[in-house]
Amino acid sequence: MGTAYSKCYDPTGRRYGIPTYPWRYAPDGLATRRQLRAKGLRPGGQPVCAQLMLRHRGRKSGALVAYLYRIDLAKPVRPMTSRKWGALALAMLARRTCPVCGLTYGYCIPTSLGMCVTCAFPQSQAA
Repeated sequence: MGTAYSKCYDPTGRRYGIPTYPWRYAPDGLATRRQLRAKGLRPGGQPVCAQLMLRHRGRKSGALVAYLYRIDLAKPVRPMTSRKWGALALAMLARRTCPVCGLTYGYCIPTSLGMCVTCAFPQSQAA
């Protein structure tokens, strides 16, 4: 293990408070939220048991961190109900509807504009 990895290697948790491992060197039986989700699991209220760390000069904190959870304590993902599907459909409809003209588009309205492109730039549409 190189010197860059040794700064992120703290299996006892003395330096960072919880066990810390370099990126891609996590022990078996631990997974990130995304890895749990890919297996159809969720953390289920369990506390973070370790973390992965990657030194990164471009970040303000100087490191990327990913929290690890135990796979054996993870619970299955809750299934989507018809009410959840309906709420999701309404939320997506609201994201595609322009608040100015009221038209519904096949894409989400850009949040930077707050309205559809036609309402944001009317002079370029007339030409």
